[in-house]
Amino acid sequence: MNFVQPIRDLDQIYYIKKYLKERSERNHLLFVAGINSGLRISDLRFLRVRDVKRMYIDLREQKTSKQKRIKINKALRKAFAGYIKDKDDQEFLFKSREGLNKPISRSMAYNILREAADYVGLDGIGTHTMRKTFGYWHYKKFKDVALLQEIFNHSSPDITLRYIGITQDTMDQTMDAFSL
Repeated sequence: MNFVQPIRDLDQIYYIKKYLKERSERNHLLFVAGINSGLRISDLRFLRVRDVKRMYIDLREQKTSKQKRIKINKALRKAFAGYIKDKDDQEFLFKSREGLNKPISRSMAYNILREAADYVGLDGIGTHTMRKTFGYWHYKKFKDVALLQEIFNHSSPDITLRYIGITQDTMDQTMDAFSL
C-alpha cells in the first residue's frame, strides 16, 4: 500500500474542483464532501441522500465500527442542496452508473481522483488524500491537534501530525534552514 499525501496547495484544490465539476457533478461533490468532512472513502461511498438532509451526518464507521457525527458545514450544505433536490431519500449519494442503486466502487473513486490529480500534476494521491487534506487544512486553521486527533479517532497527537503530513513539513523546513 502506498503512503498518500494531503493536498497542501489551495490552488491545486481549486483546480481539482474545477476539473471535476466540468466533467461530473457527482465526482465534484465526492471530492468536496471528502475534503470538507474528513470521512474515509469507505464511509462516503455508502452515504444516502437522506443522510445529508440534516445538519449532521450520523454514521457507524466501516473501519472502526464507532458511531460518528459530523456537522455539515455551509459550503458542503450548499453543494448537497443542489445535488439532491430531485433525488429519492434512499438513493446512494455517489451512485455507480452500473446497476439500479449501487454505490460508486472504491476503485472508481480512486480513478476519479487519480485523473484529477494527474491534471494538476500531483503525485502520491489516493482516496485517503481527501481525508488527509481535510486534516491538514483543519490543523493549519485551528492549530488544535487534540481536536483533530478526536475527529480522526487517533490514539496520540504524534500519529495525527504524522498522518496529515505536518511532521514531514516540519522536517522539510528544518532541512531547508540547516547547513554546515
